[in-house]
Amino acid sequence: MKSKLNHKITFSQAVAGYELAALARRLSKHTLLDYFNTYRKFQGFLACDPPIIDITPHQVQAFLAGQAVSKKTLLNYHTGLSALWTWCQAEGLVVESILKRVQRPRPEKRAIVPYTLDDIRAMLTSLATTPLYSRPGKRASAHAVPHAARNRAIILLLVDTGIRSTELCDLKIHQVDLKNRRITVFGKGSKERSIPISPATGQAIWRYLSERKEDPIGSCLFTTRDGHPLDYSQLLHAMRVIGRRAGLRHVNVHRFRHTFAINFLRNGGDPYSLQIMLGHSTMEMVKTYLAIAQSDLDANHRRASPVANWRL
Repeated sequence: MKSKLNHKITFSQAVAGYELAALARRLSKHTLLDYFNTYRKFQGFLACDPPIIDITPHQVQAFLAGQAVSKKTLLNYHTGLSALWTWCQAEGLVVESILKRVQRPRPEKRAIVPYTLDDIRAMLTSLATTPLYSRPGKRASAHAVPHAARNRAIILLLVDTGIRSTELCDLKIHQVDLKNRRITVFGKGSKERSIPISPATGQAIWRYLSERKEDPIGSCLFTTRDGHPLDYSQLLHAMRVIGRRAGLRHVNVHRFRHTFAINFLRNGGDPYSLQIMLGHSTMEMVKTYLAIAQSDLDANHRRASPVANWRL
């Protein structure tokens, strides 16, 4: 039976209550931003503020169907709404979570294409100056590019650790231990993990930080020219500009994560250590990387096997 109390709780009031509960659980700020962006969009779709108990699965389905976004984003919308209704059910605000009756969108399975060694070298080579360009009546020339030390440290850190873009943007100076060559990151669900870095990556970070000697250790590790924390859109823009200067296509931040994972396995790393370093709660994604690395080994064996080549 629907109680009178439940009929009085509107969607926006339920969202306000869930926000307090989510803050008490210390959900990551990125998760909260994602969830509450979904709630704003859904309330805009409803065009009113109905009692949450009166909202139907059909309305949620219509909302999802009307969004011109990727299937991955649709899945995020479903996840955010499901979190809200699960909490409402636990609080006695609704009889059941209506999201259980709304099919979860299946995100597209995109091809995993890591960067090659030549790709990474081309990006690193393009950090300090632009390619040569010509102007009428003048000799071909190039000009210096800002943030060369910062961007080198970013690229090496991403390739060396496979951390997520949000984890990189959130890194503080005090979370980088150059003496012991480790970084501490807070991943999904605010789970802390410590990841080793190579000497070359540590050196690149040291060189970059030498430009910022006056910054307190609580400052973000990577910042813009005016000292503001680097956010995801700025990071993505920087990597795309670097990619264009390097003559590369389809440059994005997540490909660095794929590059680290696949090469870690190719070079003899074990999948369980990889799972810990990537911050995955299950082995599912690691199995995908394993399959790619194994196919590489199979192809290399076919090319290099003495038995095959000697036709014994």
